[in-house]
Order: sequence, then structure tokens, then C-alpha cells
Amino acid sequence: MATQQGTPSSALRVLEEALGMGVSAAGDTAEAVAAEGAYYLEQVTITEASEDDYEYEEIPDDNYSIPEGEEDLAKAVQMVQEQATDTQILEQKTVFSPKHTVPEAIEDFLCNFLIKMGMTRTLDCFQSEWYELIQKGITELRDGGIVPDVYTQNMLLENENKILKKDLKHYKQAADKAREDLLKTQKERDFHRMHHKRIVQEKNKLINDLKRLKLHYASYEPAIRVLHEKHHALLKQKMLTSLERDRAIGQISGLQETLKHMEIGHGYHAPEFRVVPTCRKENAPEGPTQKGLREAREQSKCKAKAKANTKDSEFPTHMQPNPNLDLGKENLCPAKFDYKLNNIFRLHELPVSCIVMHPHKDLLVSCGEDRVWKMVGLPKGNVLLTGLGHTDWLSNCCFHPSGNKLATSSGDTTVKLWDLSKGNCILTFEGHTHAVWSCTWHSCGDFVASSSLDTTSKIWDVNSERCRYTLYGHTDSVNSIEFFPYSNTLLTGSADKSLSIWDARTGKCEQSLYGHMHSINDATFTPRGHMIASCDACGVTKLWDFRKLLPMVSIDVGPSPGNEVTFDSSENCHLVR
Repeated sequence: MATQQGTPSSALRVLEEALGMGVSAAGDTAEAVAAEGAYYLEQVTITEASEDDYEYEEIPDDNYSIPEGEEDLAKAVQMVQEQATDTQILEQKTVFSPKHTVPEAIEDFLCNFLIKMGMTRTLDCFQSEWYELIQKGITELRDGGIVPDVYTQNMLLENENKILKKDLKHYKQAADKAREDLLKTQKERDFHRMHHKRIVQEKNKLINDLKRLKLHYASYEPAIRVLHEKHHALLKQKMLTSLERDRAIGQISGLQETLKHMEIGHGYHAPEFRVVPTCRKENAPEGPTQKGLREAREQSKCKAKAKANTKDSEFPTHMQPNPNLDLGKENLCPAKFDYKLNNIFRLHELPVSCIVMHPHKDLLVSCGEDRVWKMVGLPKGNVLLTGLGHTDWLSNCCFHPSGNKLATSSGDTTVKLWDLSKGNCILTFEGHTHAVWSCTWHSCGDFVASSSLDTTSKIWDVNSERCRYTLYGHTDSVNSIEFFPYSNTLLTGSADKSLSIWDARTGKCEQSLYGHMHSINDATFTPRGHMIASCDACGVTKLWDFRKLLPMVSIDVGPSPGNEVTFDSSENCHLVR
């Protein structure tokens, strides 16, 4: 009985496993049956009159029912597996191709390819040979086969690629056009922005010029007020002097008449007046009239002596022509700058402030902050003269037009003249209240001009050894001064950012030039005198037209300051830092 009960349960378990797995392989099931042993089905009949009152459900005859009379387990398992496979196939979704494409034959593909490439002669040869083989029966149409799908797809992709390339070309053209429009718009924007900046700069410049002019005019008001007060004081003094003069003249005329009457009426008393002791005359009380007469006589004697001793030089009225006027005609070829270091001269213990060349000889003079100047012979560099006398640093020096004298300016507020034949100081000009920055000789050699930190410039007469004129007008330190070649015109550059042109004969300012934004350190004329060059503390160099008194060129080589500007014989401008 145990064997009979175990056998049906094992068969049912195999059926349940087959139903649960769905689509298990028949081979796996056979191996499982062989491992567990032989199984068989037993038919059980349940009568209607059963002892228990339980109502059993009637099992419908579905696809999983096993036909009666077939007790082979392998067939049953195979049937279950087939039914499970059918169910799975029915559950899967069938995907149909959206479009039925007829593949292209190889000969058609080749013909289309040759037509597309324009190979007409090759196409004619291919068609003639192909159809000749077909007529002879060597080749049949179906033997050619069809073109694989990859070629067709390649052709489609190639066509699509050409279309995309064409679109890309159009897009590139549109992008190039848009880029050109953008560049044009940016250029217009930059132009308008630059124009706006220039207008703003001009506006600010005009505003600054107006402010500077207002300050300039305001600086004149105190001077004008002082001059008016001096004028009124001089008028009052003149009136008082004229009154005293008239009173003195009246007294003198009365005394003269009294003396005449006394000489006529009392001639015999005259010897007594002459023998009167001088001590009594000296001790006699002196009246105001006699005192005024004595002071007037002394002043007149002093003036006469001064006029006799003073030998003021006169400014030349007819100047000799400038020999440098023909430089522009001679030097037509452009200058070639091929400078090389030739020698180094160690002359001073402190920094060198100025170097000048002798106008006629190969000599060089250098000034330093060690209070001495030295003359050096070129090209060996041997020291010929050493000038000692200044009590502070030397700022500048200048040769006499003849080359036999030297003028030096110093921080000790003096200007000294030196005789180069002896090497000693022959004259010292004192009058500035602060350091003297620069000095220059007049072309005639009788005048020396100097500029100082005290905002003034002075013109010194070498013959009379005195200051002829003091030039007032700058509001800050006057850093440079120079005579126009072979004329009586003087040029000054100041820390108040302006250039001034003066008439040395009158000491008056003829014209002022504005344009620099910083302190002007140096200014000079060209050898021909038609241009002015100036440099300031921020490295900006300007060229001015001296005839029109207008700026020509502005060169910014900053931010380092430009300390000196000069022209060579070819009128090329050089900036020294």
C-alpha cells in the first residue's frame, strides 16, 4: 500500500512542477523521472453515495486533462510542455514591419550606381555584356541575387548626408553673415564709444582750461591790487616831493637874492665870512631846508657816480642770421641711429645732473650733486678743469657762445660765471630765494638768464653785474629756461604745466602755451628755431609749431618722467630720462 500511495503523489508532483515551470525542457523532465524511479497513474473511482456529506466540485475538461487510457507519463509531460509553449507564443506581441520593401537586384543597383556617377561608357559595356550572357543562357536573372540591405541603407544615408551637408552649408553662410553683421555693429559701437570718449575728454579739457584761466586771472587780481596801491602811494610821494621841491626852490631863490643884496651892500664883510672857522659851521644848527638840500645833493652825486660806473649792456637790435637755417636742406636723408658704448667716465661721487658739449672743441663738462663741475677731454676722458665754489648741488651749466666761459646754476640760489682759461669764478649772481634749476647764455654773450624754484626767472647783465629783469607770471617752479637762437626771445617751462615766451628786452610775457597735464621738466628750440620740444613728469613729449604757437605731435613714452629733451644737428628729437 505504501508503494501505491507514493506513486500517485510523485506523479502529481511532476505534473505540478511542469505546470509551474511553463516551458521546461523535455530532457530535464526525463532526467528527473529517471532519478526518482518509475511512476504510473492509478484510476480512482468516487461513488456518488459516499460516506461523507462533502460536495465535490466537478473539474472541467480543460487543456490540461489527460486522456483516458493513456497512462504514459512522458507523453503527458510532453503535452503539458507543448501547451505551455503555445500559450507563451500567443502572449508575445507580434511586430510587423511598417513597410514592405522590395530589395533591389544587383544588376539594377550597378546600373543605378553607374548612372549616378556619370560613367556612361562603363554602363554601356556592362549592359551589352550582361544581356549577351543572358541570351546565351550562361547567366540567368535570378542567379544575380539581390543587393544586401546594407548597401541600400548606405545609399540612403549618403543621400541624407548630402542633404545635411547642404543644410550645414546654408547654416554656415547664415552664421558668417551674422558674424559680419556683428563685427560691423561692434565697430560702429567702438567708433561711437571712442567719439563719446573724445568728446568727454575735450569737455573735461575745456573745463580744466576754464578753471585754470579763472585761477590765472584770480592770481592777477592781488598783483593788480598791489600795483594800484603802489601807484597811489607813488603819486602821493610824487606830489609831496614836488611840493618840497617847489618850497626848496623858493627858499633857494630867496637866499640867493639875500646873498646878492648882502654882497652889493656889505662887500667889506665878505672876508669875515670866509675866515669863519669850519667847526662853527659844522656845529651850527641846520634847518630843514638846508638838510633837504644837502640830501638832494648827496643823492644826485650818488646817482651820477652810479651812472658813471654802470655800464649796462644793450640788447642787440640787428641780430646776425641763424647759421642753422640751412640744416634742413643739407640733411635730407633720414638719420641712422647706430649708437654704441665707447667709454665710461667716472667723474663724480654723487649722481650727475647735467652734461654739455663745448661748442667748438672736443670737450665735455659734467655737473654733479657733489657741488663740483669737471671739464673732460674727449675721447680719453682726462680731467682738464675742476670747478669748486658752490655750497650745494649743481643743477645745470651752459657754455658761453665763444666757449671761453661757463655759467653754472646751483641749489645754493646762485649763478656763477667761470673763466675756463684760468678755471676760477669771475662773477656770482645772487637774487633768487630758492634753488636755481637752469641757466642759459644769450647769443651775444652779454646776458645770462636763470630759472628758479621761487617761481621767477631773472635776466642778468654780465657787464653791469646786476639783474636787469625779473620775470613774473608762473605760479609754480620754473624748471627750464632757454634763449631762442640768435634773438631776444626767451622760453621757460614751469611746474604749472605751461610754457611761456618772453621778450628779454622788456621782461614781459608775450605768449603762454598750454597742453601738458603734468609738470614740465624741460623745453628747448630746434637749431633752426621753427619748433619747440617739451617733456613733462609723466614721460609725455610734445612738439610745438613756434610760428603758429600750436601743438603738432604728442608722444607718450611714460610712465617714467622725461628729465631733458634735446635736438641733434639733424633736428631729431631725443628724450633723456
